[in-house]
Amino acid sequence: MLVEKLKSLVQDPPPALAFEISEAGIASARIGSRAELDFQPLKPGTLSVSPLKENIIDPDAFADAVRSLAASQNVRKRKDVALILPDFSTRIAVLDFDNFPSDAKEQLPLVRFRLKRSVPFDVDSAAISYSPQPTAGKKMDVVVVVTPIEIVSRYEAPFRAVGMNPGLVTMSSLAALELAPEAGLTVVAKLTGHVLTVLVRQKNVVKLVRCLELPSPDLEDVAGVLLPTFVYVEDNLGGRAERLLLCGFGAQISAAQ
Repeated sequence: MLVEKLKSLVQDPPPALAFEISEAGIASARIGSRAELDFQPLKPGTLSVSPLKENIIDPDAFADAVRSLAASQNVRKRKDVALILPDFSTRIAVLDFDNFPSDAKEQLPLVRFRLKRSVPFDVDSAAISYSPQPTAGKKMDVVVVVTPIEIVSRYEAPFRAVGMNPGLVTMSSLAALELAPEAGLTVVAKLTGHVLTVLVRQKNVVKLVRCLELPSPDLEDVAGVLLPTFVYVEDNLGGRAERLLLCGFGAQISAAQ
């Protein structure tokens, strides 16, 4: 499961290579005594990120970029890698349960049932990952990631073709969240092109995830999402957000602060 594998990345030795995919290109990092970073740009139109339709518009261009990175990283034999997919290729949510069963065989059907109310594709055949987060009493907040299995498999295919096994597949914002401090009440805003992902974490529990496409990446449009988020935090989580962490704002970062 995607979220569970993310947790294992922290607990177990990580894969030697990690790749993050966006419409702009593929970033790679070799993890070891000396980090090695690389970036292979994608020509416009190679990807069109969405949870509802085919993401890889030009499979040949995407495969060429993966082969180029594999060559630069000297991938000569099959090895496990981490694959970080764009947030907007999935639906990410936090589902609250008054009672959540301890038996995994009972958990997944319950998660699927809740998702059917809000996900506009076939949940029964989709790839689903979930991570229960215990809260006070018997209540449970569960982080859920869901996407059509075809979307995940087509992202993975070029990596498998060059001898890499995506043993860990996760989402960009969930991977970035591991860099944020766990203490206090934190809002994380991650901007990727026209897509904004907002996460609210109270101590080490994710309380809210929103991922949406903006009319533009201008700060005015970003603020239109963040302001009601801060109101939600104050009204529902018992206090004001203590910090706002920004990621992906580039040249706008000074103005955003």
